[in-house]
Amino acid sequence: MGTTVDHSTNWPYESGEPARFSYARTAHPAGVACEEALGALDGGRALLFPSGMAAATTALLTLARPGATVALAEGAYYGHHLLLHQLAPWGIDCVEFDQTGPPPPADLVFVESPANPLLTMPDFAAVAAHPAPVVCDATVASPLRVRPLDHGCDLALHSATKVLSGHDDALAGVLVTRDDDLYERLLAMRSRTGIVASADTAWRVHRRLATLEERLTRQEATARFLVERLHAHPAVRTVRYPGFSFLISFDVADGEAAHRVERSLGTIVNATSLGGVRSKLEARTRWEGDRCPPGLLRLSVGLEDADELWSDLEQALENRLIASPDGPAP
Repeated sequence: MGTTVDHSTNWPYESGEPARFSYARTAHPAGVACEEALGALDGGRALLFPSGMAAATTALLTLARPGATVALAEGAYYGHHLLLHQLAPWGIDCVEFDQTGPPPPADLVFVESPANPLLTMPDFAAVAAHPAPVVCDATVASPLRVRPLDHGCDLALHSATKVLSGHDDALAGVLVTRDDDLYERLLAMRSRTGIVASADTAWRVHRRLATLEERLTRQEATARFLVERLHAHPAVRTVRYPGFSFLISFDVADGEAAHRVERSLGTIVNATSLGGVRSKLEARTRWEGDRCPPGLLRLSVGLEDADELWSDLEQALENRLIASPDGPAP
């Protein structure tokens, strides 16, 4: 992984011709080193981007044409929903579907494994049987738990901002494919649009991959511990957990109850994002509106002591009960 980063934007030709690196908008040393490591994790060829949404945008610009219909998994990351609606004036139509069953007729299928924040899993057999190209966002799973290319998907997508880097200090995204022609098309789109991650970002993501397995294993053990206790708590109505990963979502009575839980936290940070070493919780309705239940709270489990996290959650949920002792909040 090295300790130095080449910040050059251009490199000299060799014998009058461009060498491996000539202009950073196409490739740079830190980016290529990071991409090789990411590709090995997912079993394909990786491209790094300055955010997960930059990766998603590049995938859509490469695979969708004016007049195309994109089938998007219900309950998937709301940013994908917003992006597709942003592209509607360019003739891109979005149809949302239950990803636990087969996708509808479409020119491109976009699933998430597991969906954030409803944590459903795609029917991979149905997805692989669909004639359209398939993009699978596996940010919440990471390549250590779900490798979409092994399940017949054409593209794996990750927000590397999340668990891949894991320290809330690198904004990045990744696309991975085994199709050499698709790889070249994605690379051309990235180069021509300039959607390129910096050398510093690539170095940070690459460096953090060394601790990914250790971090994720500990986060999952704590998540399973918290899921058991959330299931038993009287203020909690629904608990969602796919059996792996660091992400839990659970419902309290309504939106006001969810906000009271947020305001009662101590150890857990009331903030957005996920996959970092610090645990975070937020009510998702502030971003998603009626796309998710009003009382849904999303908990990203970090590396803190499990008992300390439960103590914080328990007192926040008790504050919610004290504020509304006779049942659901008004």
